[in-house]
Amino acid sequence: MDVSNFVQTLAIYALPVLFAITLHEAAHGYVARHFGDLTAYAQGRISLNPARHIDLVGTILVPIAILVVSKLAGAGGYLFGWAKPVPVNYSALKNPKRDMMWVAAAGPASNLVMTVAWALLYKLGSSFPAGEYSTPLKLMSVAGIEVNVVLMLLNLLPILPLDGGRIVASLLPARASWQYSRLEPWGFPILLLLMFSGYLGAILAPMVRTSFRLIGTVFHF
Repeated sequence: MDVSNFVQTLAIYALPVLFAITLHEAAHGYVARHFGDLTAYAQGRISLNPARHIDLVGTILVPIAILVVSKLAGAGGYLFGWAKPVPVNYSALKNPKRDMMWVAAAGPASNLVMTVAWALLYKLGSSFPAGEYSTPLKLMSVAGIEVNVVLMLLNLLPILPLDGGRIVASLLPARASWQYSRLEPWGFPILLLLMFSGYLGAILAPMVRTSFRLIGTVFHF
């Protein structure tokens, strides 16, 4: 593995990963507070300060490990991670079943907004001649688009405790929602199984490709 190339890649991905993960969690807290749950607010978790959301394993070690493995294997991979989950007391929401959907959707929505922001930065970088400022900006913007698209699509999978699972639970009739929610303890093992079996990549790949084509069409690049 080329160490200098790895360090360069790490530098390019550091900010996109940090903000994609931490702002995703902060968004949950903002929306939960809007609908009456002050749990995250009382714990100081409704903040745009990344330090309040960083998880040593999910925010730092896992993304670095994915980069190392992809470099050693000489193959591409989807970079993702997680931050400290923002605590949400769903029973404190004004309308728990309905509002749960909006709290859950806030995370992927924040990644969509950041995807658009990075796409605009890429357009800005493309308007300047290639150089020591424009080229890193474009590379970081591409990384930002990739990371946020992957996190958005991953979290929208209908598996509890992912945001997509919360949205499905909110939309189902009460009895079906309760039965579906009982599957949550199996969610993380299912994700690990999908990840290590390669099925997770197979599920995400066509959605990621379609998203990139759509972004390229919208922003003309």
